[in-house]
Formats: sequence, C-alpha cells, structure tokens
Amino acid sequence: MTALKANDIDKFLARPNAPVVLVYGPDAGLVRERADMLLRASVDDVADPFSLVRIESDELAANPARLADEVGTVPLFGGRRAVLLRVSSRHNIVPSVEAVLDNPARDCRVVIEAGELRKNAPLRAACEKSRNAAAIACYPDRAGDLARLIDEEMREAQLTIAPDARQALLDLLGGDRLASRSEIRKLALYARDKGRVEVADISAVVSDASQLGLDNVVDAAFAGDTREVEREFNKARADGASPGAIVSAAVRQVAQLHRMRLAIDDGMDAKSAMMRGGPPVHFSREDKVGAALRQWSAQRLARAMQQLAEATLDTRKQPALAETIAQRVLLSLAVSARRRE
Repeated sequence: MTALKANDIDKFLARPNAPVVLVYGPDAGLVRERADMLLRASVDDVADPFSLVRIESDELAANPARLADEVGTVPLFGGRRAVLLRVSSRHNIVPSVEAVLDNPARDCRVVIEAGELRKNAPLRAACEKSRNAAAIACYPDRAGDLARLIDEEMREAQLTIAPDARQALLDLLGGDRLASRSEIRKLALYARDKGRVEVADISAVVSDASQLGLDNVVDAAFAGDTREVEREFNKARADGASPGAIVSAAVRQVAQLHRMRLAIDDGMDAKSAMMRGGPPVHFSREDKVGAALRQWSAQRLARAMQQLAEATLDTRKQPALAETIAQRVLLSLAVSARRRE
C-alpha cells in the first residue's frame, strides 16, 4: 500500500485492507471521522475494551513495546481487534510503529490518528513506504466536498434545500469536518418539520459567531472565568443573541481550539497555532485563547465538543429552557477549564 489518492479514499474506508492505516492532516475533524470509520470497519463493537485498545503517543513513548504487545495479543473471547494510536506529542514513536509494520497481525488493525505531517516526517515516510500500511491525508474540505456533505445530510434527514440556501450554507462551512457536519445536522433538526430548508433557516441556525459579537462569552468559558461567563452571557442576550446562537459560537470555538491544540501537540508554538487558525485569532483575544490552550488537552476538547453538541440538541428540543441550557453548558465548560485532569 502507499499514500491513497483522494478518489480512492472512500472505497478504501468502506473495505480497508491494510494492517496499519495512518490518518493525518490539518483537518482534525476529518481525521477523527475517518479514523472512526476505520475502527467501525475493523471491530464488531468499538465500545468493547477487549476489541479496541486506545493508546496515546506519550504512553507509547514511555513503553515502546506496548504497541507490538497489543497487536500480538490474542483476544480472550475471539473476534477481531484494533488499536487506535493517537499521536499528540513529538515523542519518537516511529520505532514502535516500524516494529508492527515489519510484523503485522492478521486479525488486528492499527489505526494511527495524527495531525499535520510534512512529507518528510518520519512517521508519514515510514507508513507510505511500507507495503503493510496505507496513509490517508485529511485536508480542509473544498466547495465540492462541502456540497456533497450537505447533500448527504439532507438526504439522511429527508429534507430538500433551496439553491440560495445551499449557497449560503456553503459560505459558512469549512475548516473542520466535524464542525461542518455538526452545523448541518443542527440545521436539519431545526427544519425537520418543514421539508425544505430556506435561507431564513440558515440565518436562524447557522450563525457567524464573529458577526454576533459572542467572542467574549465563549472565550471566558474556555478560559475558565465563570464570573465573566455570566456577565457576558447576560450582555449577549440583552443585545439580542439567541441561546442557540451562543451555543453555536461555542461549537465553532471548540473546533478551532481543538485544531490549535493538536498543532501545539505536534510541536508548533501557541502564537503560531493561533495565527494559523481559521480565521486567525485577533490580537485582542490572544490572552484568553492562550489561557484556554494551556488548560485544555485535545482529548478534553473532544469531550467538550460532544457536550456542546448535546446542548445544541437540547435547546432545540426544549426551547422554553434554551436560555438555561445554554448558560449552564458554558458555566460547566468554565468549571472544567479550571479542573486539572
């Protein structure tokens, strides 16, 4: 195997046939989505700890033999196994990966989830050169990719979308696959009883957080400032921002923080990560965003993303309680930011 071409990726994900698969790139959401697809195709139950083992790169650096040991483990109750290796540090784990590439297991697939890797990065080079591995690059969605994503989610929700609404939605998506999919699903939930999505629905649900001036409340939440969260939340509501729009702003921010955190884990300094964000962090927000990046790990941000997705759904199901739900989730994030794990 080798580096997969874009046209071959979907076919491979449907029926993966490599013992080791490296999934990497700047679109953290797409990396996670494709890694999850590979895992679901590799084991019968991803929630079964006997079937799926998760290893962080810092754990592997401390115990280099663990990856080979896990790959060589015979399942107690039979069945297929998989190992998910998340690369979130600059520790040298390539020798551990090369040992598995040289001696792969028949019934255990290794999925390696990494951030952006240069062409000459040792991990990428090792996987692209091995006949026992496949490498899948995950770059930000282009217009055509986003259009297909919209159509896929609309079909799943049994909705149609007006051409002008489709274009308006396209203009608001991109940068992170999970964030884009979350926005589309939120829109589909909002319009589920209408049958057809119109521009007005886009304006009501898929909001541009920067235009709504919600940076202050969101930054306060991820920086762990509970008092400022309450103050800025009340201010945003007084200025006319809906609870749904406030939660949407938090969804966008957690996706951006997750991308920046992964870049930092890969060796980039915080300042550069903030400047390479999409869009770059404004200088007036650097202190708060920097504080958030120091307090949140990539794993905790992924959990916060799920927490916000659930809050989004709750605000739609219980509109009478939407304000309480939105404020509660932001305060919960602020408390979590101060907690060391």
